[in-house]
Amino acid sequence: MLTLGLNAAFHDPSACLVENGHIVAAAEEERFTHVKHGKRPIPFSTYELPFHAIDYCLREAAVKLTDVDHVAYAFDPWQRLDERYRASATIRLPLEPSAREVAEEWESPWDGLFLSSIVNAPRHLAGGAPHHLAERFRGATASGPYQWHWIDHHTAHAASAFLVSPFDEAAVMTLDGRGEILTTGYYRGSGIELERIGGVSFPHSLGLLYEQVTAHLGFLHSSDEYKVMALASFGRPRYRERLEELIRVNEMDYEISPADLTHLFGSARRRGEPLEERHYDIARSLQEVLEATVLELACRLHDATGASNLCLAGGVALNCVMNARLRDCGPFDRIWVQPAAGDAGTALGAAVWVDASLRGERPQEMDHAYFGPSFDDATIEAFLCHGKLAYRRLGDVAEETADLLAAGKIIGWFQGRMEFGPRALGARSILASPCDPTMQARLNEIKDREDFRPVAPAVVEEAAGDWFVSAGSSPFMLFVHDVQPDRADDIPAVRHVDGTARIQTVRRDYHPLYHDLIAAFGRRTGVPVLVNTSFNTRGEPIVCTPRDAVESFWTSPLDALVIGSFLLEKPVQ
Repeated sequence: MLTLGLNAAFHDPSACLVENGHIVAAAEEERFTHVKHGKRPIPFSTYELPFHAIDYCLREAAVKLTDVDHVAYAFDPWQRLDERYRASATIRLPLEPSAREVAEEWESPWDGLFLSSIVNAPRHLAGGAPHHLAERFRGATASGPYQWHWIDHHTAHAASAFLVSPFDEAAVMTLDGRGEILTTGYYRGSGIELERIGGVSFPHSLGLLYEQVTAHLGFLHSSDEYKVMALASFGRPRYRERLEELIRVNEMDYEISPADLTHLFGSARRRGEPLEERHYDIARSLQEVLEATVLELACRLHDATGASNLCLAGGVALNCVMNARLRDCGPFDRIWVQPAAGDAGTALGAAVWVDASLRGERPQEMDHAYFGPSFDDATIEAFLCHGKLAYRRLGDVAEETADLLAAGKIIGWFQGRMEFGPRALGARSILASPCDPTMQARLNEIKDREDFRPVAPAVVEEAAGDWFVSAGSSPFMLFVHDVQPDRADDIPAVRHVDGTARIQTVRRDYHPLYHDLIAAFGRRTGVPVLVNTSFNTRGEPIVCTPRDAVESFWTSPLDALVIGSFLLEKPVQ
């Protein structure tokens, strides 16, 4: 049974193909179109289906759309359509705000167009594919032959967290900006069952509060929240009480009062303006309030379920500092976070939810995130030759790359299947030595990033505890750990100002070449740790293809590119 999962409602459109519980492929549309987060400047194009990601998933399985048995879309528009509107939603599009009454103060007058676009997704899938992809979509109609499923957005988040986790029993919490109605969901997971035991409805949303403050600080909401998380480490929580007054927690429910952020914090920062002390303090206050609130909610969820395990998803679950607070101070013994916790992961969640429900069995455990395209050496070399690029084949990729890294070179690293989710995990990464105290600044300059942003370490799992406090298995860069005090001077590039690092532990089972490279670097330096940041430059998504990698290499100050078995270097100036 083939099940295609789709996300296209809000941002980060994506596709995932599951065959009888096995994740065949999963990818974000941005990796193919270079439109980061799928946010085009054209109004409402956010709802366009991820045709390139769908085409990739079908190609990976060597099938066409008509071979698919089920399509699961990670949003249920019928929850938002009243009876009067249901009858006309598929035939009449409201092209201006006056075409539909706004029932609530918080609703958008454009919600009708948003919902109509989603309701018509089956027609769009059957007839809207770009010409160069059309062959794989040929023969499908709005009615199939596959069966279409509308999956509640937070159910898709919850399924993405629980069904592919290592737990048969767990409490599940989903936290994001908004779904159809819910912004926060609470579930009890057992086997293939997910029982919703509570939730918080729009407009009350911790995710939206974090977005609003992110925008007030001059960053892009719905994509730059991680910058605010990093900024928080430099500030003091002097605005914490003001933010706490906005939030009232009652059992597992909470309410957030509307607030004038200018009144609370002063004038908003314009994008690109210098950061002031108050901006750091706002970020710190926001981060602490988020952590304290989610910790309280987690405790109440634990009381309600009695579970020893917790699964998390939703964009808020990408906050690795919050996750570490839950790990260290929360009531749960173990926590698992979906590596594609944001909306991209709902494509996977919708697919595994339908697959498990129909087959009566759990899908495979998601113990890695390498579900994207790969390119063999023959394909890579053909591209390099076609471009008349100077390169050489490496005899031992791990050992020779380790030599370059030990010499202080910054390397673009392109190997195996691309990662699914926002983190580069050693397939599409920029790698460097953590021993050089100037390396963080060098990398931020190469990627044109803000200077306050940290870079993350990748460490072989068997040595993780020697370098990071209480570190065990953490393969997805979703938790921070304190750097061991006696090791801090050895890896200054990856130690954040607060003494922590967002680590990735690397097991040889899942990426042998990446593990061998870190181990080889360790033999040369005594440090089995590398800096790992995503292989992209500002405004671009993570590279996907050999062309992407080569273009990024030649248009940035990277020293070398290791792509498959081949090395490209720039002339020494």
